[in-house]
Amino acid sequence: MVSADAYLGRDERSREEPRDPLQPDQNGWPALAWEEREWVSVLPPGMGSRTLRRRHADPYRAAVPPQIAKLDVQLPTAAIAAADEASTEIARFDAEMGAEIAPFAAILLRSESASSSKIENLTSGAKAIALAELGGDDRQNASEIVANVHAMQAAIDLADRLDEAAVLAMHAALMQRNHPDEAGRWRTEQVWIGGGDFGPHGAAFVPPHNERVPEAMTDLMSFVRRDDLPVLAHAALAHAQFETIHPFADGNGRTGRALVHSMLRARGLTRNVTVPVSAGVLTDTDAYFAALTAYRRGDATRIVRLIADASFTAIANGRQLVADLRRVRQRWNDVIKSRQDASAWALADLLLRQPVIDADVVQRVLGVTSANAHRAIRQLAEAGVTSEFSGRRRDRMWQAREVLVALDEFAARAGRRRRASR
Repeated sequence: MVSADAYLGRDERSREEPRDPLQPDQNGWPALAWEEREWVSVLPPGMGSRTLRRRHADPYRAAVPPQIAKLDVQLPTAAIAAADEASTEIARFDAEMGAEIAPFAAILLRSESASSSKIENLTSGAKAIALAELGGDDRQNASEIVANVHAMQAAIDLADRLDEAAVLAMHAALMQRNHPDEAGRWRTEQVWIGGGDFGPHGAAFVPPHNERVPEAMTDLMSFVRRDDLPVLAHAALAHAQFETIHPFADGNGRTGRALVHSMLRARGLTRNVTVPVSAGVLTDTDAYFAALTAYRRGDATRIVRLIADASFTAIANGRQLVADLRRVRQRWNDVIKSRQDASAWALADLLLRQPVIDADVVQRVLGVTSANAHRAIRQLAEAGVTSEFSGRRRDRMWQAREVLVALDEFAARAGRRRRASR
């Protein structure tokens, strides 16, 4: 079975080859081993040339990940310094956001989830995502991104018990709505990245055989629970090992990046918000996939440096988003004419984290009567804060367009700005 992940950005992934035995491991990190496995052709009778059929009747080579739970980790001083500097910046950004009254935690969580999904070519505008959160948009990509929000939230909620069950719960939160048969289950078939649909022969990378997944994940989660490694470097290495194991049939990239945030929360580096690290990775996905390839060849430095660099980029983008939202909120303060104790002000705060609303949402979240919910909505619409867009007489919906624009601009800044030539 080809992994669904294999279709996503496969042109950017360089071919994985066994390391030259004369080339020493970088920094002592163990490179992948490889094993030969038999392959039973799944080509339908009469399909394909004889050459193709012979190719898919041959054995193939699958990766064998190293055991890292008790590995003596030695990284260059410069890489550790870069990760530590990034960690300081992450902690500072987290503290800044924790001191804010405005509800930036929810908006940053959604932004990180959207960026992580975009790495896998799952893209959707802020309005579609907000609609999907309310159950008002059934477009596949938007609902997949909302599922990733749930996975990210699960990762943060489970940070105090990082084990195999926690990873399965993260994956279940991600996949339950759209892929319930795969949700929260280790894969039971061989998957591969790149190549053709009928077998792993010629694939860019063939992860471990499914029989090896449970043991490999037990080893990885033992590594994750260590407390003797610098936090961000630790999370980067765990992420690279997770992507190498590729424990699920689909959703590996998004679950693996959720694991990073779970580790940052578990070690106390973040306490208030989800730093949009994936938004930093998005600026150069070629470098991200190249760093994973280097890791598998025994060079652990590149993924640590990349996650550190991505953190700086992400924080700069996150600060810009927060500044934009502050300006939006300040403008609203100038135009809302309600009493200070009116529900309209609470609704204004709600719109920063949930920029598409209906009366039921306002009533439920703010704990007000239906009459007061409609009054608050009307007051903000009259002030130009929101606009009705559904065009319906019943079940009407309103949007805070300025917030949606800020979110889409955040996504555009996190877009793939640098691409290597092929």
